[in-house]
Amino acid sequence: MKMSKKTLPIATICAWKPRIDPTPDYQRPPAWSRKQKQLLIDSILREYDIPKMYWRSVERDDGVRYEVIDGQQRLRTIWEYQAGEYGLPRDTDPIQGIAVGGKKYADLDMDISTVFDSYAVDVVIIDDAVQTDEEDEVRDMFLRLQNGTTLKAQEKRNAMPGQMRDFAKEIAGHAFFENCKFSNSRFTYDQVASQMICIEMAGGPASVRDSDLNRIYRENTTFDTSGKTGKKVRRVLDYLLRAFPEKTPELERYNAISLYCLVSTLIGGYAHIGTEADLAKWFIAFETDRRANDRLEEEDRDPALVEYKRLTSYSTDAEESIRSRLEFLEKLFFSAYPDIELKDSIRTFSFEQRLAIFRRGLGHCQIKTHCTGEKLSWGEWHADHIIPYSHGGKTTVTNGQIGCPSCNLAKSNTID
Repeated sequence: MKMSKKTLPIATICAWKPRIDPTPDYQRPPAWSRKQKQLLIDSILREYDIPKMYWRSVERDDGVRYEVIDGQQRLRTIWEYQAGEYGLPRDTDPIQGIAVGGKKYADLDMDISTVFDSYAVDVVIIDDAVQTDEEDEVRDMFLRLQNGTTLKAQEKRNAMPGQMRDFAKEIAGHAFFENCKFSNSRFTYDQVASQMICIEMAGGPASVRDSDLNRIYRENTTFDTSGKTGKKVRRVLDYLLRAFPEKTPELERYNAISLYCLVSTLIGGYAHIGTEADLAKWFIAFETDRRANDRLEEEDRDPALVEYKRLTSYSTDAEESIRSRLEFLEKLFFSAYPDIELKDSIRTFSFEQRLAIFRRGLGHCQIKTHCTGEKLSWGEWHADHIIPYSHGGKTTVTNGQIGCPSCNLAKSNTID
């Protein structure tokens, strides 16, 4: 990784704005307050030193030539002031005897605006990193440069190298999160997505504190995003999106985690196809009742709902809290919908069952969606559940039929 130093006037940095990406994916979102921004501009106008910036040289199709590794907040502050988005505090002391209090860039005396335009910023340029190990070096540099700043835990994880970080970033982009009450301020979606992944990897409720998430990021740098866990996480979130296709104010962070656990259980062990609307109706009714319970006099409240609220208010990331919330919701949901069936504990047809199905069907495809009943040899066919396993179909000879590979794959989990 090669580095070189440039000294650029602010006028040039502003002119280059279309070519600079201040927030590559490992960067945190803008976080400075107006007071912090005003202090930086005051320092520049008084020609005090400010820390150097670190940019990465890139060649991107969108015309961007630099990605900011360190200095994003300072860079945005400079651009915003030059664009007239805010002024200095009204009580700012004069500079060189010239009043600057309350003034935006366009209002500055020409001598003062010249100081701003010509102020020299030191920028360290890192050559484009193409290899994976060099990419990791850039992320490591970002973390080192942020040491001592107020980065939140997920902002630090977002800069970690490895497949787990990439998978969490992918899951955080799932459309379900846009329908939740909470926003993506400072990578909140990434935080919740990481917690869901952690729970799925554990096979059920688990501690999802920052130390736990840091561990799975460190220990799963080669995580298989197309493996069993990755597929299950996507299936659960796809289900949740079908259940809640619109913005749902009841979907707070703790509820998103609780519902993830409930749906993961539902998909894993029950005939869940077509249950999305039932789950959404039940959950919204439950939240309505719970909130109404909060408004009652203390002696009139349902103790079970009071305890549930306690679990959502303290140590919400602890395994005990998540497990207790799940058990409570499972009891209510399956009581409301007692006809939802458990899946057969055996999913795969045995050799004897396959043989009986094959002989009964005379070796011909019985699905007939992509063929007209093709004659198949023993090694060329699939044993298909007539009523799909995900709908509660049993793994029995009676519920089995012959399918050619094309017809069976096209049928998927639909019912003829």
